[in-house]
Parts: sequence; structure tokens; C-alpha cells
Amino acid sequence: IRLNKVVMEEKKKIKSNKVKKNVNKGQLVLQMFGCGAVAQLVLSSGSHGLFLTVNFAFGFAATLGILVCGQISGGHLNPAVTFALCLLGRERWRKFPMYFLFQTIGGFLGAAIIFGMYYDALWDRPGAFNVTGPNATAGIFATYPGKHLTLVNGFFDQIIGTAALIVCILAIVDPYNNPIPQGLEAFTVGFVVLVIGLSMGFNSGYAVNPARDLGPRLFTAMAGWGVEVFTVRNGWFLVPVFAPFLGTFIGVVIYQMMVGFHEEGEVRDRRNAEAEENLRLTTAPVWCRLGI
Repeated sequence: IRLNKVVMEEKKKIKSNKVKKNVNKGQLVLQMFGCGAVAQLVLSSGSHGLFLTVNFAFGFAATLGILVCGQISGGHLNPAVTFALCLLGRERWRKFPMYFLFQTIGGFLGAAIIFGMYYDALWDRPGAFNVTGPNATAGIFATYPGKHLTLVNGFFDQIIGTAALIVCILAIVDPYNNPIPQGLEAFTVGFVVLVIGLSMGFNSGYAVNPARDLGPRLFTAMAGWGVEVFTVRNGWFLVPVFAPFLGTFIGVVIYQMMVGFHEEGEVRDRRNAEAEENLRLTTAPVWCRLGI
């Protein structure tokens, strides 16, 4: 009986660890703080926010999200980043669908929190649940194209933004490329998000993260904005879902071709490993060296 209890407890621990690894609290944090800043800007008609404050909020939110879930899921806030790691063989492909699912759920829940927080303010605004127009509020939660933006240009916009994000993140985690001091990676990634927002956020709000856009968009469809969030501008919602993955592939190829193939670093590691092995053998007792 006691043995069965031990086995059951171990199974529960294993199951709990899997759940913890897949439930991405970091995406919830990113969405909650980032969209909270957008909500303040939109619902106050600019009196409690600026484009600059929104970008700072998303940058710091990315940092906080990584810090929150770094030990649990490795800081995966973005399916595009997970996809890049799978392309490089640093994550298993079988994990990707589960990560994507729970990252999307995290975005959904983060949007729900902000919706609940600003519920009265939404109803106090004319056209509370408009998707387009001067009083539109759907953009608080998901990204929508500017009036000037075509689908083709928007697709290209997301490819460039995501490729830039991936190149920078790969540089940050590359141990052979001026590695960031341990513990500062999250802050550096947040800085990258901030810079991308400041330089590439005009066209459509720089989603560069399929889960950050899809999860909140699903929530708005259910919360009162309706299916228009999917049909507006000839199915715009497909752009921030699919374009980032193409941008990820391009970013990985660019980084690996220009920077990532560090043969010198790999050779240095092998040389150091061989030196350590030789040192171990020369300092070992005679009978160990002879295999006795």
C-alpha cells in the first residue's frame, strides 16, 4: 500500500511538472501589462497614455513575462521564438503545438483580465464594441492594420519585424557572441521589443507574436466584438498568425549564415575538453590510468 502511494505521488509530480511547463504564465503577464497600457491610451482618448508609453509597457512586460516563467518553461512567450529553437534543434518539434496552444491561452486570459478591469470604461465609451472606426476598441487587445496598409505590405511588415526579433534574440542567447551576463537576458529581450515597437509599430502595432494576437482576438470574438475581428480587412487576422513564422525562418537563416556558425568557438570548446581530459588522466593514480 505504501509503495502504491509513493508511485501515485510520483505520477502526480510528473503530471504537475508537465502542466507547469506548458501553462505559459509569461504570455499572460505580457498581454496583461501591454494591453493594459493600450486600454489606458484608447479609453482615456490619450490623456493617460501615449504611443511611447505603450511601447515601454510591452518592452517591460516582455521582461517581466520571461522572469515569471523562465524557470518553468524557459521563458517562451512567443511561438515564433519556440519555432526558431525547433528549427535549430534546441527544442523538440513535438513540444511546439503544446507550447503554441498554452501561449495562446495565456494571451486569451491576459486579455480577459484587462477586459474585466476596464469593463465600465468600455461601456462608457461611444461605440464600445466597435472593431473599426474612430471609436474602435478591438485594437486594445489585438492588432489591426492602419488605413493605409495593404495585406501584402502588412505581411511584409510582420516578416521584417519578426526576423529582426529573432536575430536579436539568437544573438542574446549565443554563448559565442559576446554573451549577455546571466540574469540580464530578460531585460535585453525587453529592450529589443521596445526598440522594435518604437521603430516598426506604426503600420499595424507590431504583433511579431502569433499567440499575442490570436489569443486576445479569440477573446474579443467571444466577449462582444463578434466575428468581425476575423473578417475585417479581408481576413487580416491571418497576417499576424502566419507571417511571423516566415519571418522566423528568415531570421534564423540570416543569423546562422552571418553569425551563428562559430566554428572557432566550437573548436575552442573541443580543445578545452581535450585538455581537461588529458589533465584528468595525468593526475589520476597509475592503476586508474592502466585501467586496473
